[in-house]
Amino acid sequence: MKKNEIYTAQIVDYTTEGSGICRIEGMAVFVPNTAVGDVADIRILKTAKNYAFGKIEELKVPSPDRIKPDCPVFDKCGGCTFRHISYDAELRFKQKRVYDALTRIGGIDGGLIGEIVPSPSDRAYRNKAQLPLSTDKDGNIRAGFFAPHSHRVIPLDGCALQAAPFDRATEAFLKWANEVRPSVYNENDHSGILRHLYLRYAEKTGELMVCIVANADKLPKEKELVGILRSELPELETVVLNINREKTNVITGKHCRSLFGNGYITDELCGLKFRISPLSFYQVNRSQAERLYGIAAEYASSDQCETLVDLYCGTGTIGLSMAHKVKNLIGVEIIPQAVEDAGKNAELNGISNAEFICADAAQAAAKLVERNIRPDCIILDPPRKGCDTELIGTVSQMQPERIVYVSCDPATLARDLKRFSEHGYYVRKAVPVDMFPRTGHVETVVLMTKCD
Repeated sequence: MKKNEIYTAQIVDYTTEGSGICRIEGMAVFVPNTAVGDVADIRILKTAKNYAFGKIEELKVPSPDRIKPDCPVFDKCGGCTFRHISYDAELRFKQKRVYDALTRIGGIDGGLIGEIVPSPSDRAYRNKAQLPLSTDKDGNIRAGFFAPHSHRVIPLDGCALQAAPFDRATEAFLKWANEVRPSVYNENDHSGILRHLYLRYAEKTGELMVCIVANADKLPKEKELVGILRSELPELETVVLNINREKTNVITGKHCRSLFGNGYITDELCGLKFRISPLSFYQVNRSQAERLYGIAAEYASSDQCETLVDLYCGTGTIGLSMAHKVKNLIGVEIIPQAVEDAGKNAELNGISNAEFICADAAQAAAKLVERNIRPDCIILDPPRKGCDTELIGTVSQMQPERIVYVSCDPATLARDLKRFSEHGYYVRKAVPVDMFPRTGHVETVVLMTKCD
């Protein structure tokens, strides 16, 4: 194969990122915005030793799964992956992705994997948005999303994934920005002030947070910004400046300053109230998070469960939702502000049997072993990279009756499940949960116990 050659091929599968896969002359070719079952003329864009990248030149026979995208920038924006196929087709792919990873990499019996739990809605479910800022050729400040595999901003004119108030919040912020004209951050030379517009919404209480991420300790005309936002956003609860002066792709910095309000919003989840600050982890799909936590609680429940350890606890949501079923809850989180929020969330809900530790998960687990704490159940909800071998060894050394693993990446989950099996812990049941409709991401909840 050579660049710019055109071949006719059928799409037979998807990558983990959601691009279609076809085979041409025995080589896998990855083609974005295609659907399994499509027959198309594919133009080769780039070749490597064992694979290639292409794009649709002409769609010959559309897949029965295809639908008309309901977003005008779907083919340019990197926010969504599956706006061009039916939600049922998306769920089938995600079910297969989890099944394949757990059976092939993890060696799990496929009969232990349940049917995927669909999201209550595949629209307007995201309660969090982090919008990069840029300027157009006329110098106007705009907000949007990065194009795939780039830092080129695609201007945003409404987003089907975002909570309803975000469009109005973006419009109000840009009104201020284009009146005051503060400089926009340039990642090449680290100049400029405005980096991201960061929005959070509490679905149950209706409270809205507007956070501006800036390469500065102060914004020009902050009072005017607050005035515009308050006048145009009746649900506004707080305005926060997040200070990020680092030369990094990490969106938020470590320090926040409230320009209006208390610097946080409050939402309700699983019958509890949770305080959410800019640096707090909180599931972006609240309604589906209640379902996921319900499954995790079912897996964790035991008549003998006295001590529950929640590693990677964030603001304490998953552990606190189970606190009423256990004698002692211990949460572990490495981000200090999240630990502070977790403690205040416990107070907010009158929960007195919870302790929160600010530490790396592996280090905290080792300290719990030193304290001779033997939890009945451990909950793991690690980042995408999964758990390291040290943590898996320490968790196994604590000999909990049950381990509940919540994962956002099937491949690293499968790898870790295999490692746990080497310590005598085996999967009893697992279920995929679609937390992020219209994207390639999928969560999975797994129950492990010691071998009888």
